[in-house]
Amino acid sequence: MRKFSLGLLMAVVITACPKRETRLTAGEAQQALEESAAASQAEGLTATSVDIATSFTIGAGVERATDELSNSIAAALPCADVSSHDQPYTITVEHGVSGDCSYRGQELTGTARIVVSRNDENEVVVEHEWSDLSNGVVTLNGTAEVTWNLQAQTRHVVHHTSWTSMRTGRHVEGEGDRLQSVLEGGLREGIAVDGSRSWTGERGTWDLAIDGVEMRWADPVPQAGTYTLSTPFDKVVDMSFARVDDDTIRVTVASGHRDFTFTVSKLGVVARSSP
Repeated sequence: MRKFSLGLLMAVVITACPKRETRLTAGEAQQALEESAAASQAEGLTATSVDIATSFTIGAGVERATDELSNSIAAALPCADVSSHDQPYTITVEHGVSGDCSYRGQELTGTARIVVSRNDENEVVVEHEWSDLSNGVVTLNGTAEVTWNLQAQTRHVVHHTSWTSMRTGRHVEGEGDRLQSVLEGGLREGIAVDGSRSWTGERGTWDLAIDGVEMRWADPVPQAGTYTLSTPFDKVVDMSFARVDDDTIRVTVASGHRDFTFTVSKLGVVARSSP
């Protein structure tokens, strides 16, 4: 009878098991970047729609705010059908009814419903609901509540939405809680964002922490700041953003001791830089 050492047998079994890849791969890095870029595009679309509903007298009550908003939106978007209703005071905006509907460089279609639920000297709360709102890049459905901090000049946005990438057809559902302020160049340039958002799609669930991010309306990804993304493939990925020129942003994707660098064009084209 042949005898085998238990230790030797265990060593053979362990050696025979394939090793799991623990380092970040190039494919995972690009997938993480694509997911975060789609989230940024959805963020930009919601922020654009929120910005349309900001021109009214603070502290003058919800009825006056609704009237002022209805007039200002109609003036800013002559391409849209804007209507208002009482009890609750609601504005409905049908984008693109009369030709192309451009706002801050984005061509908008779909419907936005806006309710000013509070407008006093201490706090302003505006509720948003979107039905097939699109800028040609993503299509968005869902709701958000926006609370303004008048002293800090920030807005707190809590959303529950689903969005679909027009390019890939990928559909996800998610939520978020962010604090937004304007960039140094003003609201026409873009917004600064801190906070978090998460979403679930066919690739799994993603959780994103947002730290000091600067987003211009014209860009598909941030031009500065960092993302920390928890991925479905059990790796935490850090992304940092830096502007190269007016058309290009460099993104460094890192996890552990490995990192990859990509460039993203204004059109959303992602290219991996040479190592």
